[in-house]
Amino acid sequence: MTYILALETSTTTCSVALLSEQGTTVTVVQRQFEGAAGHAAKLLPMVSALLREAGVPRSALSAVAFGQGPGAFTGIRVACGVAQGMGLALQIPLIPVGALAAVAAQAAQRRAQHLILAALDARMDEVYFAAYFDEAEQGLTLLQPPVLLAAQLVPAFIAQRLALWQDRAPAAQGLCYVGEGWRLPQATLNLPPACQADDLQARPTAQAVADLALRAWHAGQTVLPEHAAPLYLRDRVAFTVAERALGEGGNPRALQPSSAALVPLTAADLPEILELERAVQSFPWSLKNFEDALAAGYDAWILRQAGELLGFCIAMAAPDVTHILVLAVAPDHQRRGHARQLLAQIAHSAQARGAEGLLLEVRPSNVSALAFYTHEGFNQLSVRRDYYPAGRGGREDAFVLKKTFNHS
Repeated sequence: MTYILALETSTTTCSVALLSEQGTTVTVVQRQFEGAAGHAAKLLPMVSALLREAGVPRSALSAVAFGQGPGAFTGIRVACGVAQGMGLALQIPLIPVGALAAVAAQAAQRRAQHLILAALDARMDEVYFAAYFDEAEQGLTLLQPPVLLAAQLVPAFIAQRLALWQDRAPAAQGLCYVGEGWRLPQATLNLPPACQADDLQARPTAQAVADLALRAWHAGQTVLPEHAAPLYLRDRVAFTVAERALGEGGNPRALQPSSAALVPLTAADLPEILELERAVQSFPWSLKNFEDALAAGYDAWILRQAGELLGFCIAMAAPDVTHILVLAVAPDHQRRGHARQLLAQIAHSAQARGAEGLLLEVRPSNVSALAFYTHEGFNQLSVRRDYYPAGRGGREDAFVLKKTFNHS
């Protein structure tokens, strides 16, 4: 018997759910309350009442799933903190579930084989946005990682990326949008005509978190309690006067939409990836290296603009850190922020898994790369002697750099 307790507190809806699986029978029972405050005080009593009513002792729980965000600062910390406490006390794993995925999953129940655009209200005329495709066997496939957008920029953001999402989901039989973020009128102006409205009141629920957590449980996608962390897209709530004077605005939202689309790397991209790799590396990865990375399920992303490949990155998740294996930008498109965008996606994925930071190796001779990573908060950890191949059969050292996340 599998029991998964799910917690969701990222919005004004606070909910808990208990999923029970025995053989092919799955049941979910949920409790919730609505309020802008009180999540921290009410969550554990709701958990106790739910388990008591179900006759399930805490010691019988297999895992605790929690709504990871993005969402309200305090809210996502409440669910994560309670989940960590229970996980440590009971010595069971945790399952982080994204808030936007939990919203998209609700639409997927009604609109199978659809490309789903999920949005949540981020306040200040902004939304959290992500795109998914629902596949009957694989479940939700992430097409667009969660981003923070000004509501008025959402239609342009979609228009510039829709063709790439559809290429990634050729079996899609429809297009819909779901979530409370779409209630902001600016967000729905000039959406594609084929895009149908689903539930525009939808918020993440513990039941949706539980459903997604069960699939993750069977796939072995759990984290240790001490590695769990909320997913923040807005890590600052204000800029200084000097920063605003430089045009940095109110919050670190996604940039004014360009046609540069960040999407998962697939085998179909490998011929172009290999060509770009050879253009920027003296000792490039082989096709087999890339194929092995995809087969191993490494975190892999590409940037495209009007169909042109701008850059790519591949990272390997370890228990405590995520190791950046390769990150490259086409020569004609360097120094335009593309490397930073790829690095930010790796960081988001790493934090979602509960990693404490990022790790990578850089050649000492690669002065521009060292300057970039230093600017992005990496510090030298050690030196690996004779790590890289060099010209004339020689070897070159590697500087090991690490960036530690601030989870405070």
